[in-house]
Amino acid sequence: MKVLGISCSPRPGQTTDRLVQEVLNNIEAPTEFVSLSGRRIGPCLGCLGCVADNVCKVRDDMGELRPLIVEADALVIGAPNYFGMLNGLAHCFLERLYQFRHQEGGALHGKLGVAVGVGSAMPDSAVRDIEKFFSFSRIEPVGNVTAIGPASCFNCGHGEECREGAIHRVFGPGTKITADLTPNLSKQPDSLTAARMLGEKLTQRLKQG
Repeated sequence: MKVLGISCSPRPGQTTDRLVQEVLNNIEAPTEFVSLSGRRIGPCLGCLGCVADNVCKVRDDMGELRPLIVEADALVIGAPNYFGMLNGLAHCFLERLYQFRHQEGGALHGKLGVAVGVGSAMPDSAVRDIEKFFSFSRIEPVGNVTAIGPASCFNCGHGEECREGAIHRVFGPGTKITADLTPNLSKQPDSLTAARMLGEKLTQRLKQG
C-alpha cells in the first residue's frame, strides 16, 4: 500500500502543505509528499495525444508525477481557494488526469481519495472542486478536511494600509496585523484533529482492500 500526497499550493511550507502532511503523518502505510510549488504544469490542451496509450504528450513536469500517481493506492490532494474557486495550479494538475480516461483506461479506477481545502474564506470550495475531479476519474472519496489560511494580504507588506486588501475589507480600516490575528494551522485544533482522524480512516480503508 502507498499513499501519495500532493499539495497544489504555489506557496511552499504554508497551510495547504502542512494540512496534507498532517493527514499523511497519520497513515499506517508508506507515504510520499509532493509539492507542486515551482513545478511547471500547464492545462490540458485538448490535443487528444493521450487517446492511444493514456499518456499525456504535453512536455512539462506532469510527466514526472505520472508514475507516482499510477503506483499510489490512494491520493491526498490539497489546494487553496483563490477567488472562491480552485487555484489555477491545482486545476491544471487535475485537468491533466484526463490522460487516464481513454480506451477503458483504469489506472485511477478504484483508488481512494482525500480532498484537502484551504482558504482565508470558504476553504470548502476547493474541496468540492477536487471531489468533482475524483468523480470524473472514478476515484473513491474517503473524506475531506479544511482549514483557514492567511490571505496574501497578511504577508505582502502593504496589508495594513491597502484599501483593496483583505485586512481592510474583512477587519476594517486601521487594523494592525498581529500574530493573534493571522490564521495559523497550529491554532486550529479541530482541523488538526480532523486531519489525523482522516489519516486513520484512510488506513482502515486501505486495509480493507
